[in-house]
Amino acid sequence: MKQVCKSKTETQQAPLASNIKDGDFNATIDGKSVKLYWLRREDLKMAMTNYGGRIISLFVQDKNGNAIDVNIGRGSIKEYIESPEAYFGATIGRVGNRIANGRFAINGNEYNLPNNDNRNTLHGGYKGFQDVVWDAEQINGHTLILTYTSPDMEEGFPGNLQAKVTYSLTEDNAVTIEYEATTDKPTVVNLTNHAYFNLNGEGSGTILNHKLQINADRFTPVDSALIPTGELREVASTPFDFRKPHTIGERIKAVNEQLEFGKGYDHNYVLNSDEIGLLRAAKVVGDKSGVVMEVFTEEPGIQFYSGNFMTSKNTLKSGAKDDFRTAFCLETQHFPDTPNQPEFPSIQLNPGATYHTVTEYRFSVE
Repeated sequence: MKQVCKSKTETQQAPLASNIKDGDFNATIDGKSVKLYWLRREDLKMAMTNYGGRIISLFVQDKNGNAIDVNIGRGSIKEYIESPEAYFGATIGRVGNRIANGRFAINGNEYNLPNNDNRNTLHGGYKGFQDVVWDAEQINGHTLILTYTSPDMEEGFPGNLQAKVTYSLTEDNAVTIEYEATTDKPTVVNLTNHAYFNLNGEGSGTILNHKLQINADRFTPVDSALIPTGELREVASTPFDFRKPHTIGERIKAVNEQLEFGKGYDHNYVLNSDEIGLLRAAKVVGDKSGVVMEVFTEEPGIQFYSGNFMTSKNTLKSGAKDDFRTAFCLETQHFPDTPNQPEFPSIQLNPGATYHTVTEYRFSVE
């Protein structure tokens, strides 16, 4: 792998944004001000909004030194409000992924949540963290701090939760996301970001020829409602084996043929915890651009989603549609349905403790 070296002329000629207008992100929602924030490093530029803590654009350098937007997003706040179920680039909480039957118990107390995904709760309910206005503080040109107080029983979750997420760009071309939270009652927390990526650039077509590697010997198979069965299954001799690089599309048809449900990959991988500090979770290479994205995390799992439910419903900021399998997600996380699966690593947060976890998306070219 290599870093791209460019002249100032090449940098100045690179496009800054794909049809984004800052004014289209100015709004007042729930009595709070919403706007667009730009974070910048020399070879990395990211646009965010405090509505939902969403990444709107992420510009990286391809193998030819051109700036391309590898994050799938929409062009205005109005469009995000109209399609909240897309989750494009959003900060997800209180609990990312699915909770079976919208129920869980803590210390013998049962809690009922909205069933916004058939009979299950997905990504925090009808109004998860992707639909709230975060307080934002941009402390420098490359760091944005978002805070939000989720009141007791919001979307059915107990406790007043103080959440803080810090997005920053590093000098070595990484997006670092640091999650923190405290509570005044026992609760559950599993924060993540739901960025949709196409390493050839938004609107460039399918992601099926992207090459993917995941550092996991096991995954969590699911039932017809995409709820884990509780088994930690070996990936060996299955289409879920990405321990060595494979293109995303190479075996995607076999996923449905081998007793799995859904339209492709939408599964949690159990990361191999053989490293100290940030675990190297995954690596993806764009087949046209040469852009490399490596994911490092302190989380025990990562959800790989192959854009199975993209239906050309939404127009993206580039003018393209969100066509079937034109983006993928790699969401670092604790495992789905953890509150109802005692064998999974716990996501319970108690008063006096601090939830803290870090994820990095590092970019280079090859």
